Amino acid sequence: MDIAVIGLPQSGKSTVFNALTAGHSTSTGAGGAGPLQVGVVKVIDPRLAVLDGMYHPKKVIHPEIKYWDLPPIDREAVSANQLLSGRQRNILQAADALLVVVRAFEDPALLHPLGDVDPARDVKAMLDELILADLEALERAEARLSDGLKKAKPAERPAMVPQLETVQKVKANLEKGIPMKSQTLTHSETVALVDFQLLTSKPVVVAFNAGESEKPPTFESLGIANEVAGGLGEVGLCAKLEVDLAMMDADEANEFREAMELDEPAVERVKQVCYSTVGLVSFLTVGEDEVRAWPVPIGIEAQMAAGTIHTDFTRGFIRAEVIAYEDLVRCGSLAQGRKEGVLRSEGKTYPVKDGDVINFLINT
Repeated sequence: MDIAVIGLPQSGKSTVFNALTAGHSTSTGAGGAGPLQVGVVKVIDPRLAVLDGMYHPKKVIHPEIKYWDLPPIDREAVSANQLLSGRQRNILQAADALLVVVRAFEDPALLHPLGDVDPARDVKAMLDELILADLEALERAEARLSDGLKKAKPAERPAMVPQLETVQKVKANLEKGIPMKSQTLTHSETVALVDFQLLTSKPVVVAFNAGESEKPPTFESLGIANEVAGGLGEVGLCAKLEVDLAMMDADEANEFREAMELDEPAVERVKQVCYSTVGLVSFLTVGEDEVRAWPVPIGIEAQMAAGTIHTDFTRGFIRAEVIAYEDLVRCGSLAQGRKEGVLRSEGKTYPVKDGDVINFLINT
């Protein structure tokens, strides 16, 4: 899962990125105005440690999240109400989700580009910028489709009209401040917009970056309306403190957290919120070669889940042998699970659940 980290200047965006990646990242030239920092972190699934003890595989493979730290927004652009450059918007289109860092700390040495620290205003400003980016994309698409429709032959026009109408429908709702993911669209309308990669169709998590002695705000404490907060993930952290802790060895960091009565590391909380907001669960596979967790969308059917292992598995799917993680641990083996009747066969449309241990039978 690729998550782009964005935020206003002096929001602590890069500090949050460094906390999440423990300072381990690489630079690419994809940022245009500056380097794009990329860091990969593992999403540790504690169930794999138990399965490792049962199967002693050659490899244990945890899912990964790849965080992107976009180049900073230019202050002059902020003053002109241009919070994202065209190049940044293009990068964001390729992300699976967006992590919006919002400043909630006071520091006289770091002037806020909009004057004062106001998290509620900044949340709205960033969300409005995503809507603006999509409006500009759809305005160009509408002009292109309208022009193409005029030039098309009469027999070609009926196939072109639905996409134009969908673009106009979504654009009209965006103008009312309704992001794409909050709009009611049919499956065919959603498919018609896939190629546009609209930013407001992506899951968004807001990270409130507070000071060391400050309690991070929440949507509720800021009075952000449900119609705005609905569908958004939120997490509070002190990025500066989390960076310091991330640089310590594990034992030292744990002792410090206990002494300060701190919660689990921010990196873990952000992972959990991102998984929940994106709507992911993990099914598990076991064997002598490897035990592994596979993140998939909630409610995905078994045949499509098989395709996450290898695309050919979707086409050759026969059935899935499924046992709940808890049942496998209790039984001690798949063979015992079969004897007790908790290892079962499921068909193509079985909705995969978090913690399902699955063996796919494939026609090769």
